[in-house]
Amino acid sequence: MTQLIALICGTLFGIGLAISGMTDTHKVLGFLDLFGTWDPTLVFVMGGAVVTTFVGFHIVQKQARPAFASSFSLPVNKNIDRPLLIGAALFGIGWGLYGYCPGPAISSLAYLRPESLVFVLAMVTGMWLEKLCSERTI
Repeated sequence: MTQLIALICGTLFGIGLAISGMTDTHKVLGFLDLFGTWDPTLVFVMGGAVVTTFVGFHIVQKQARPAFASSFSLPVNKNIDRPLLIGAALFGIGWGLYGYCPGPAISSLAYLRPESLVFVLAMVTGMWLEKLCSERTI
């Protein structure tokens, strides 16, 4: 049942990304180009996400437990450390160079474009390499 709920939520998220234009790399790069030909349309997507998250968190935090799990799974690490900064920088560089972040990249696989597959393969390879490197340092 948990996997079915995850599939439904992921599918809805992917459809939302496609409808909002987040899977269109030209639109995303236009949004990120503040000093060039800036495309402000994704401000509404960001605003909608912030409002939905703000309202959703207030509703969810009043619940004793999640609807489909035994307990909440919240991050415990609140430190701003080197791995966090490096990850954030790599995320930003990747997003700025190509116009994809992980969610829209995976959603774009539905379009069957080779560049989407290459991006997702590179992203998964990077995740695997990070895991490999972090296991070696432990």
